Amino acid sequence: MMSRIADPKQALFEQLALIARALGSAARLELLDFLAQGERSVEGLAQAANLSVANTSKHLQQLKSTGLVEASRDGKHIRYRLSDDRVLDAIRDLRTLAEAHLDQVGDLVSSYLRSRDALEPVPATELLERARQGLVTVIDVRPPEEYAQGHIAGALNVPLDRLKRQLKDLPRDREIVAYCRGPWCVLSYEAVARLRKAGIDARRLDDGLPEWRRAGLPIEHS
Repeated sequence: MMSRIADPKQALFEQLALIARALGSAARLELLDFLAQGERSVEGLAQAANLSVANTSKHLQQLKSTGLVEASRDGKHIRYRLSDDRVLDAIRDLRTLAEAHLDQVGDLVSSYLRSRDALEPVPATELLERARQGLVTVIDVRPPEEYAQGHIAGALNVPLDRLKRQLKDLPRDREIVAYCRGPWCVLSYEAVARLRKAGIDARRLDDGLPEWRRAGLPIEHS
């Protein structure tokens, strides 16, 4: 028989604190950002986040213990994924709070990101409509393995490190809209800057692939 809890409210807040502690690490938040793009192995995550495999595994175990991620075995490798899209909502809310209340975050976003792109980004609903009308070319500038696990329907994969080589293949008679991992991902900012330098009309998507998917907008896999 379950013992009676002296203070249920306090017990609930203790459980809530477990989630807060799991999210209270820059390394773990970055790992969640990578997992928001799709399932990955421990080794793949370690390489992407520039961490040791042992350290990555330790962070993932803490995230798993609170139910934020799930794991499955693939031969000799363990692959992780987000438990559900509500994890994305939590990260979005943290980002919004940080931009609203932490001066340093606001300064970094303004100086490091927004200063690189004076034009307004394209909202998701506008991009969807313009893409359906054939008015824009959408490019995904994330790495191929992320693109393969899910991308905006009809988007071309043009990883940032291949953009210069693929410029000749991009149409010049319509605007190009680039997107990457999310609002703080610098890849799309850099891609747009390079496209404009090459004389191509370009803007970036307001958010990234995780937010597009969370909104229930069309996704393809390859």
